[in-house]
Amino acid sequence: MGIVFGKNGVAEPVFDCILSRSSPLPYEIRKYGVRYACETEYSTSSGNDGMGFRALAGYIGVGTKPQNDGETSISMTAPVVTAEKKGESIAMTAPVVTEGIGGGMKKMQFVLPAKYDSLDKIPKPTNLNVKITKVPAASGAIHKFSGSCDDEKGRVQVQKLIEQLKEDGMEIDEGKALENYLLWRYDPPFTIPMFRRNEVWVDLSESQVDYLVNKFSN
Repeated sequence: MGIVFGKNGVAEPVFDCILSRSSPLPYEIRKYGVRYACETEYSTSSGNDGMGFRALAGYIGVGTKPQNDGETSISMTAPVVTAEKKGESIAMTAPVVTEGIGGGMKKMQFVLPAKYDSLDKIPKPTNLNVKITKVPAASGAIHKFSGSCDDEKGRVQVQKLIEQLKEDGMEIDEGKALENYLLWRYDPPFTIPMFRRNEVWVDLSESQVDYLVNKFSN
């Protein structure tokens, strides 16, 4: 029942919160280290993200035999599950990351648990549509919001974030930010909308981060 109310209990990537702004539009400046993720690309013609989600869920073993070449039994979280079978069950993490990549295609990622901190520790996918990727360290601004969220709503929220950053005096290439922002969703679709946690992310350079920290830190 907890996940219906936005309490999914899954691990999240570790980050440093460098700055938190409470008004007029709340946002945070965060710094993430290197992460690894499983990802897939798929057509947007169907109008939903189900195809991408199923491919990645299959890789980590959600509701199916894990589609990877590992042979180690790994404890899942909430609840703990161990099994002696071909394939390695991998704990699911949040958020689910989606990104438009042009040409009618999208990319979806599941960030892997922190213990998978090098490529040689990560089971190889058996589904050719899934690959493992290294997500580089990055700093950026995030705005958190609730409710059901699709690409259009995410774009509206990132436009609000960009406007707030500009109002705070930061120089930002709006077109580039709108092309490269990320939408992060933390809860399954059956979570009550008012309890769903969503975030939009805009990459920031070191000089942009320094500007905001110097201006607004006490």
